[in-house]
Amino acid sequence: MQRLWFITNPGSGSATPEKCEALEAVFAERGLALVGRTRFPDEDLPTAATLDAARADTIVLFAGDGTINATLVALETWSGAFLILPGGTMNLLAKALHDSVDPAEIIHAAHTAGRRTTVPVIEAGAHRAFVGVIIGPAASWFRAREAARGRQLRRLWAAARLAWRRTFGRGVRVGGVAGLQRGCQAVFVRPATPRMLVAGIDARDWRGIVGLGWSWLTGEWVAARAVQAGEAAELWNAERRPVLALFDGEPVTLAPGARLRATQSRTQLLATRAEAA
Repeated sequence: MQRLWFITNPGSGSATPEKCEALEAVFAERGLALVGRTRFPDEDLPTAATLDAARADTIVLFAGDGTINATLVALETWSGAFLILPGGTMNLLAKALHDSVDPAEIIHAAHTAGRRTTVPVIEAGAHRAFVGVIIGPAASWFRAREAARGRQLRRLWAAARLAWRRTFGRGVRVGGVAGLQRGCQAVFVRPATPRMLVAGIDARDWRGIVGLGWSWLTGEWVAARAVQAGEAAELWNAERRPVLALFDGEPVTLAPGARLRATQSRTQLLATRAEAA
């Protein structure tokens, strides 16, 4: 960890321009070379060729789940390391990798004794989830979340009404999970080893639905109340139609029969805690 490419998203949680500048000062304090900077999504993510040309050995990510996901997927075959800093709302991946939630402390620890590790991942074709997947009608709450982030009140109200109608409409069926009720309004899948953790939310439990919607608006989406259903090494969309899913909060359309399976990331992520992930 000597030559860094810094990727941020000013719209993600706490990754403000002032905090980004403060972290760049920490890089300088540690004698680390900042060889590139990307402000996503206004700027395109660097390619592996660009990183290699700059002789970057580590990407430092100070952003939310969506930006982290996009970067790790786009650069899945790159040979360098990734340092995940808590720059979003939940920061679950950063918390799994580090003891501290202070980005500056993490940088110091990673430079001194950071080590590469692997984490559980949910894989569905070209898509990956490092934090979690929500499948089904309740996933439509993401539109309300985006409107809330942009402080677009009229759009927020319209998106929330649409999400409410869809959530209490037809549910979604998934295969491969014993004991999961038919027609769940949301199926929440968490990456784990060796099997994914799966929870279903049923429309009859209106408190769970309201909790899920509110959780989306506040950003605490994995804290939503759910009914634990079980575990699965693999599950699939059992509908005859495409269904909406959210991979680390970003929308993905799952085709009929599309499969999600438990796997592991490459050994690319820098960890500083005693027992990471």
